[in-house]
Amino acid sequence: MRSQKVLIVDDEPVNIVILEAAVSSLAHVISTSNSLEALQLIRHHKPDLLILDINMPKCSGFDICEAVKADINLREIPVLFVTSFTDVKNEHKALALGAIDFISKPIDIELCRMRVKNHLLIQKQKSQLTVYSERIFEEKEQLNITLNAIADGVIATDADGLVTFINPVAQRLTGFNEFEACGRLVTDIMELRDASTNATMINPVLHTMEVKRPVAMALNVKLVSKQGNECRVEDTASPIIDAYGNVKGAVIVFQDLSESVAMAVQMTHLTNHDHLTGLPNRVLLHDRVEQSINQTDKLHQSVALLLIDIDNFKYLNDALGHKVGDSIILSVSERLKHVCGESVTLARVGGDEFACLLTDTGAGASADSVAMSCLQSAREPIYIDGRQHQLSLSIGISLYPQDATNAEELMRHSDTAMYRAKATGKNKFCFFSNDLQLAVRKRVEMEVKLRKALDDNSLTLFFQPKYDLNLNKIVGAESLVRLVDEDGSIIAPDEFIPLSEETGLIHRLGKQVLEKSCQFIAQCADANKPLKIAVNVSAQQIANPTFAKEVEQVITASGIDPRLLELEVTESALMADFEQTRNMLLALSSLGISLALDDFGTGYSSLSYLRQFPLNVLKIDRSFVKDMDDEPQALDIVTAIARLAKCLDMVLVAEGLETELQFHLLRQLGCDYGQGFYMCKPIPDVEFTDRFIKQTSLSI
Repeated sequence: MRSQKVLIVDDEPVNIVILEAAVSSLAHVISTSNSLEALQLIRHHKPDLLILDINMPKCSGFDICEAVKADINLREIPVLFVTSFTDVKNEHKALALGAIDFISKPIDIELCRMRVKNHLLIQKQKSQLTVYSERIFEEKEQLNITLNAIADGVIATDADGLVTFINPVAQRLTGFNEFEACGRLVTDIMELRDASTNATMINPVLHTMEVKRPVAMALNVKLVSKQGNECRVEDTASPIIDAYGNVKGAVIVFQDLSESVAMAVQMTHLTNHDHLTGLPNRVLLHDRVEQSINQTDKLHQSVALLLIDIDNFKYLNDALGHKVGDSIILSVSERLKHVCGESVTLARVGGDEFACLLTDTGAGASADSVAMSCLQSAREPIYIDGRQHQLSLSIGISLYPQDATNAEELMRHSDTAMYRAKATGKNKFCFFSNDLQLAVRKRVEMEVKLRKALDDNSLTLFFQPKYDLNLNKIVGAESLVRLVDEDGSIIAPDEFIPLSEETGLIHRLGKQVLEKSCQFIAQCADANKPLKIAVNVSAQQIANPTFAKEVEQVITASGIDPRLLELEVTESALMADFEQTRNMLLALSSLGISLALDDFGTGYSSLSYLRQFPLNVLKIDRSFVKDMDDEPQALDIVTAIARLAKCLDMVLVAEGLETELQFHLLRQLGCDYGQGFYMCKPIPDVEFTDRFIKQTSLSI
């Protein structure tokens, strides 16, 4: 919003100075002591407030005020008079000309400021009110145009059932024009009768206001117009409820069924069914869950809800495209329909989520059987465009009334159980339990601890040394974040890193780790022991368009040599958007830092991104290194990765060295660097400094 303007006209310069001192902190001030040029300034600036001296030569304040109020473009500008006159005659004249207030001489600066401030506030509120009024008018006009243009009849009533609006279609179907209908009871305007018996039917408008929820007209209803014409109609009535829960009226939308039954059926289907699979959607599922619960209470039976999620579907959808993703959804839905059968409600409730509603279940046995069948059906490969896709499902099961008291709780608990199935390895089903509820509560508590640590900047870093396997000396370290609990115990990262990614806190966490790591790099450099520190970054950070700029700012703020910073990314972080990821890595590489591919071989390894992304370091995952001693296949894989790194001119780092044999095997394979418990486990920054930075040598 623009700053407000105040224009001051006074032939005494000293008064202008005083007035400017009083109001300059409130608005932009324009002033003149020449009353003849006042109108020109007013027309040019159109101020929000005009302050005029009454007694001025050539052109008095009264003359200026009269001219302003006579101009249609200026008459809304409020006028304050500055005067030493206190007689009633001048006050009457000023008010008669349209003035709103007076400032008395000698001028009291504080009183003047308060008067001007109040009038400016009124002008500001007036401007805002004008804007809001215009918006309301535009929205009302648009609504009227829409309601008058749609093909359905629309009637609105007040809380007493009196008609307040009737659109042209409703006028045609009822036979009442707007003048005749408005102000009359809706039951007089809409004569509804049973099409078979001709019995009078209750109007849905009255019912919807009584139950305070949308209702539909009973089936087989006809509308009899004022002229006696009949047409079969269907409708939906909804109450108009204010913010306090009070019913203010209702709206009924109805149509001639004889002309639009096909469209009505289609729209109803779309409202309650998924457009891709044709299955019931979340809305219809919720309605059926509530119906099942009500029926179960009467028959003393059980209801089971299975929430079914396709594992890793987001990756497939992003990597292969939405067309393939839709084909996978269709294939899975057909398999689930075959498993569940016609008597069971199967719904699609999300992008890759389905729900199966089972009634009359015995202690969950039926749910157990159906879940097993669903899992088995998904394990069969899916072929799309000649390409095979292997899928799995994670299923959460909640039972009513065993572990839920209503529909919302049943759906929420099945969702919780499904996430437990995913967290414990996927490709399985999990029942909701009290233990699971405790786990959810623990997750909430962990989120509180993490947020507090981020707010307090109290995350701590551990460092695991990285060794040159040929020179037997430390050449760097990997920075590892830890969360310290209230009792001083260390919380492992696998307890809070996934949570930070789910909640979006990973960006704050990642930035704090980067800042602390760069500060540690600076400390090492100051001690004349420069070390390259590797910092892990998540896929969400890489996907953040401003991430490279944030890294640059942290490097600049810490004053470190960027060559001493290495960022480690996982293969999954590279797969979301190839072009965007490549641009981000190029931007990071241009800062002078090195980029490492972490956990190589465990994700979606592709030689194409090794070649096209600006990666400098390849890290062999610990799972391969761990099995090198006694599994020839693991040794072969490590050998292949070592050769690949050499061909691509990439530095090779092995993670998880735990034995002397692994150490020597990796050195023989040409692995440059290694880290693991054999040399040193991750240790706090203070211990790392005491053991390695303060020593004269960095050798093992």
